[in-house]
Amino acid sequence: MSDSHTDHHTRNTGGVRVVGLLSILAGIVLIIAGAATWYVVTDQLKAQDITVAEDAKWFGGKQVNGPLDAYSEAQVIEKHALEATGGKTYAQLDQDDPVREVAMNASFLRASLFTSVVAYGVAAFAMGMGVLWLLLGWSLRKLA
Repeated sequence: MSDSHTDHHTRNTGGVRVVGLLSILAGIVLIIAGAATWYVVTDQLKAQDITVAEDAKWFGGKQVNGPLDAYSEAQVIEKHALEATGGKTYAQLDQDDPVREVAMNASFLRASLFTSVVAYGVAAFAMGMGVLWLLLGWSLRKLA
């Protein structure tokens, strides 16, 4: 009877070890994917050679190459656009208003910068989940 119990225990721990290994592999994939995304977004932002406006709240004069300076530049673009349009957004301006194009371009630029901010967030989330899966897999294998 003890042999049957030992066989059953070995099968259970074998399954747990496999799940642990799969969790570790998933963690590695998530970390690599997140890091690759972070690198690509940074590389693309650097290629645009955007400099945060000097009158920005944060990072004035710094090249946009990360989530915080991309956010800062998006904020200062909004400030400049609102100054140019008398405080009106694109949707609030008359269709024939010549400054509507300024508001539209500002909106497009801000959307692009916010897209990179979101991409950085997704990359960081993927890497964080990767670490979590690694720890879970490691723990499962230790317990087995």
